[in-house]
Amino acid sequence: MAKQFARIEAEHHDFILRQRVFFTASAAPDGRVNVSPREAGSLRLIGPNCVAYLDLTGSGSETAAHLRVTPRLTLMFCAFEGPPRILRLYGQGRSLRRCSPAYAGLLAAHYANEEPLGAHQIVLIDVDLVQTSCGYGVPLFDYRGERQSLERWA
Repeated sequence: MAKQFARIEAEHHDFILRQRVFFTASAAPDGRVNVSPREAGSLRLIGPNCVAYLDLTGSGSETAAHLRVTPRLTLMFCAFEGPPRILRLYGQGRSLRRCSPAYAGLLAAHYANEEPLGAHQIVLIDVDLVQTSCGYGVPLFDYRGERQSLERWA
């Protein structure tokens, strides 16, 4: 059964920090929905209604393109190990481009001023709804490690 919350509560915070991957979903008013996996180490919980993730170079920048048209953005976390759960953060996102003052400020404040290879932008999300659900249909997976392909490419 789904439950809704106005903010990221302590139990949500702890659950999010235990995850190794999350998914972003964005869409322009017309066209396709873009769903992308993200490495959870790039995510920062800024406050009870604000999160950011450092976005790395990928196959494109569809999320940033969508955010220029409409700021709607959803982040989804699934428990692939431990008790089942799905958590979604719904909100309004914006892309902070590399070398912008806002990007530099967040990089310094929340990423120890360390920019990984392939850094592209920081996406900042103002969360207006947190929703949890059972996650009974999410399979169990064993984590084996991070891929090194992006770092080798960059």
